[in-house]
Amino acid sequence: MRVLISVLIGGLLLVSACKKAPEPVFELNNEELYPNSAGKDKLKTNNQYVAILHANLFQTALSANDIFDLNNCIESIGDKELAREVIISNFMNKDGVQIPTVEEMNADIDAFIEDTYIRFYVRYPTEAERTYVRNFIQSNAYMTPELVYFSFALSDEYMYY
Repeated sequence: MRVLISVLIGGLLLVSACKKAPEPVFELNNEELYPNSAGKDKLKTNNQYVAILHANLFQTALSANDIFDLNNCIESIGDKELAREVIISNFMNKDGVQIPTVEEMNADIDAFIEDTYIRFYVRYPTEAERTYVRNFIQSNAYMTPELVYFSFALSDEYMYY
């Protein structure tokens, strides 16, 4: 009798253990991935600036030796903005820089503006910013992506994270 009871209890445990597990439920939180510029209050170091600038223009990392050399270049010049202008200009003239053509920019100006804001400011443009930049590009026949990228890289907002 004890064996029968043990078999029945074992069978009941086995049957109850074979239930299908409930399907997990996943939920997503609504998170703003690209906040506005109001939260940017930390000034980039020279090393951070040149490393991020190179990554934005070439889509590749800059070597530690190159970062060190560029930092020394910036430190050796009294006018830091002039040093940044020279570095940006040198980067723009190197092979491998990833900049859209004028035709690509003009084909879809809104997409170009959004991509540029995300690339340089790590955020989406506000509607006012989008309108201003679109009007500026359309009203200046000689505006190129290089000039837009140059101005973004020299902006005050780009100096902060």
